[in-house]
Amino acid sequence: MDAVRKADVLIEAMSWIRRFRDRLVVIKLGGSALEDAQTVRNLLLDVLFMETVGMHPVLIHGGGKAINAAMKDSGLQPRFVQGRRYTDEATLDIVSRVLAGEICNDLVRQIREQGGDAKGLSYLGDNCLVGERLQLPDEHGQPIDLGYVGQVVKVDTDLIWNTVRSGTIPIIPSIAVDAAGQRYNVNADTAAAAVARSLDAEKLIFLSDVPGIMLDKHNPETLQSNLTFARCRELIADGTIESGMVPKVDAALDALTAGVRKVHIVDGRMPHSLLLEIYSDKGIGTEIVP
Repeated sequence: MDAVRKADVLIEAMSWIRRFRDRLVVIKLGGSALEDAQTVRNLLLDVLFMETVGMHPVLIHGGGKAINAAMKDSGLQPRFVQGRRYTDEATLDIVSRVLAGEICNDLVRQIREQGGDAKGLSYLGDNCLVGERLQLPDEHGQPIDLGYVGQVVKVDTDLIWNTVRSGTIPIIPSIAVDAAGQRYNVNADTAAAAVARSLDAEKLIFLSDVPGIMLDKHNPETLQSNLTFARCRELIADGTIESGMVPKVDAALDALTAGVRKVHIVDGRMPHSLLLEIYSDKGIGTEIVP
């Protein structure tokens, strides 16, 4: 009977595999999903499966908690302004080292150890995120000093497409560089949305540390499996979607506006959550549609 159940699962997945063959999907990895080694291995195995069956995954990552730990080791105190990490030169050096030098390289290594091929696309080699300094207004409309915090203004889509067409999975740390070579610390959610928009991606998937969007964050039974753009705006306005989920959902809605077909918010801590969300008739997270 186990063999029959396995066959049933494969047959259910077949229609989805055929539908998404040669399609590009952008996956944002961050938060608690990056902290547990086994969780990371499971997620990368899912990503490798997607590439093996003909999908084109592009992986973008942050690493806030690892950055906090590295700053503490250096005697620096993290400071946040309007949800962004204030980034002076010393902090920028740590952010760059942790994201591009450590986390990105480790993800590439693990994918290769599992039999796939991956390449880091960052300022250390082939850079694909072009950025500029982010200007946010205070309550009086005056610009806030965030240091070297940036936003993505251009994506080298040719570089990414050439990478995926060679059978290689791109790994992109959330650091952008301007024309003068200045690095900027970029919010990974907004970076993922910018890449998904530029590539006209089939899907944008945020791997989170919550099951998805819930009407009551303390009650998993209120998980919403499908939401529209307009309903998400209502939930932000009435405070149901709050705190750290707001920039994630804002980025999702920006991506939908720009033509990304669907956005998913999935609990990355659940084993094989990516495959269950994409290749089954009923997903496990929240799907946001136009």
